[in-house]
Amino acid sequence: MQQLPIKAILVFHTAARAGSITRAAEELSVTPSAVSQQIQVLEVQLGVSLLAKAGRGVVLTEAGERYFSMIADQIERISEATGTIRGFRSVTSLTIRATPTLSAKWLLPRLGSLLDQNPDLEVRLDGTNEPTDFNQELVDVELRHGDGRWPGLFVEGVAEEEFIPVCSPDYAAEGSLTAQDLLSHRLIHSVKSQAQWTGWFPLAGIMPSERWRRVLFDRSHMAIDAAAGGMGVALESTFMMGKELASGRLICPVVSPPSIRLVTQWIVCPRDHLRQKKVRLFLDWLRTERDIWQAENQPASPS
Repeated sequence: MQQLPIKAILVFHTAARAGSITRAAEELSVTPSAVSQQIQVLEVQLGVSLLAKAGRGVVLTEAGERYFSMIADQIERISEATGTIRGFRSVTSLTIRATPTLSAKWLLPRLGSLLDQNPDLEVRLDGTNEPTDFNQELVDVELRHGDGRWPGLFVEGVAEEEFIPVCSPDYAAEGSLTAQDLLSHRLIHSVKSQAQWTGWFPLAGIMPSERWRRVLFDRSHMAIDAAAGGMGVALESTFMMGKELASGRLICPVVSPPSIRLVTQWIVCPRDHLRQKKVRLFLDWLRTERDIWQAENQPASPS
């Protein structure tokens, strides 16, 4: 019976999971050439090519994808069993990808409660707008900005957001301006937002005849911080700027403003990821935090 190339299999598993020979080498504390050599050993024994170069990284071939899917669960179980026998505390790793604004303004202030409730959970939060290729990237669940139309994936809206004009109280007092007045002020634009001033002004019954003064940012968290710093008036989501509104760093300067209500953030992952306990745990926590936020931000009932 041919000897099983255990070392080569483990190296292949690491490289396939990392999507990079270099990252696999760093994780294993060896050189990239050592990783490549072990993968070549395995490919010779199996008689198939497992990895192919793609830019600076690597991708699985068809045979590589099939082989990885067959061994991944077993290797994870071996790793957990080995850690347990050695007496180490078992740690579950969860990788979340989320937009930079959602990461900084909503997830990060709340993430401590998830970790406190689950001391054996290790979380990696990847803050980027780049959508996940779940076939190539080791991301467990993504919170994605967009319209919610991604066929073939599990998709669930996080929360309905309300977009309102906001500024620093040092810039203008609460309720001190009309919608028409805003045309003489610097307007802060978040260029990737689904709510824009061009859509808000018609809701207020105004059709601007002249180009307004503006400053543009490609991230909503930058627009929120700019407004809080007194740069001008931003049109942003109460979901994202809850901390600034609660502390009084941001107020709504417009009397009786129209609001825009949208779902812009979505839970996205392959449906088979929902079978993972760590993913279900995170989603249950996220929904609970969302419900708490919604309860705290419900409009007061008329007396």
